[in-house]
Amino acid sequence: MKRFWIFKGIKFLAFGVLAVAGFGYVVMSLWNWVIPAVTGWHAVTFAQALGLLVLSRLLFGGLRGHRGGWHWRHRMQNRWAHMSPAERERLRDTLGRRRHCGSRPAGDPASTEAG
Repeated sequence: MKRFWIFKGIKFLAFGVLAVAGFGYVVMSLWNWVIPAVTGWHAVTFAQALGLLVLSRLLFGGLRGHRGGWHWRHRMQNRWAHMSPAERERLRDTLGRRRHCGSRPAGDPASTEAG
């Protein structure tokens, strides 16, 4: 059983290394194809492309992980399970008035008053 986990870990590590190398190669290729022709800047090496990936992650993605990203969905399902039918209908009516959260069918009287 221990060999299975070691093999799985090695496979995961190899996939991670290949993914990073692949992303680095794509960034390097796109940069060297577009940026020098458009702006006149220099081409980048593979190591510089990896640095750009890290820099973009720090600037645009931050240092936080992805923990709890879908936690709101679990909370809403739990809240929905404990609602009475009247509370559920009230929530549907409230969300139905917001066009971006959901909509009612065209023949539904509640959709005409929301408009």
